[in-house]
Amino acid sequence: MEKESALFETNIKSLTFVHRGKVRDIYAVDDDRLLIVQTDRLSAFDVILPDPIPGKGKLLTALSAFWFEKLAHIIPNHLTGITPESVVAENERDQVQGRAFVIRRLKPLPVEAIVRGYIVGSGWKDYQATGAVCGIQLPPGLQQAEKIPGGAIFTPSTKAQVGLHDENIALSEVEQQIGKDLTARVKEKAVQLYTEAADYAVQRGIIIADTKFEFGLDDAGELYLIDEVLTPDSSRFWPVDQYQTGISPPSYDKQFVRDWLEMQNWNKKPPAPKLPENVIRQTMEKYEEALRRLTGV
Repeated sequence: MEKESALFETNIKSLTFVHRGKVRDIYAVDDDRLLIVQTDRLSAFDVILPDPIPGKGKLLTALSAFWFEKLAHIIPNHLTGITPESVVAENERDQVQGRAFVIRRLKPLPVEAIVRGYIVGSGWKDYQATGAVCGIQLPPGLQQAEKIPGGAIFTPSTKAQVGLHDENIALSEVEQQIGKDLTARVKEKAVQLYTEAADYAVQRGIIIADTKFEFGLDDAGELYLIDEVLTPDSSRFWPVDQYQTGISPPSYDKQFVRDWLEMQNWNKKPPAPKLPENVIRQTMEKYEEALRRLTGV
């Protein structure tokens, strides 16, 4: 991917601004559709970092598009197929080119559907303290980064506002929020999506340790896959050839940035420390390698 200037924030005047998230800027196209733009912002520990990663938004868009198409037989998604450049003014097209989707307006579910195939991160801390992850009891004696016996587990979390932290919640809490039937559908689809993607990725040299899906409903109650899918921002990607248990393996995702931040004297509240040039460069190189391996591009 050629070097380019970073897009930290969009400024599209031809559409109505709706929301600025940690990474994405959202605009209204009309009553039924939204424009969602992947900026080059990076968040870690639910805090937006001051330094963007040039080209990251385009890479995430390409990878999400790849997965949306590959997994469309499992569940419909929010893409409309409308070209983003066609819904903005001519002088704004450079802000959306290669980094945006025109999507259906759906009602997002208030939970994040996290699926874990390996025990690491907050799941590992949970397991060390309680022998369970999100209330799911696991066998004793598992090592850090070990594959979870019996297959992937569904461990939902709250969807935090910008600046707040997501929190793992029990399945019963999700059922209270969205009902038992819908919770069962979300769990089934999330595990199916993860399992198929993980089986594919491992053949391309990448272990998907865990990932986060988001879902939305249309007016008829149909469930859709929304947001981004199986990107380095929403997943933990490990190189197969460097994987071992007992440690947190090297990764193709923003864990590299998290590890650097953990070594800084920072309380995980805004403002975040500035990222050194070498961390920005190496982060993008890891993202590019993941895209190459997974898509062949």
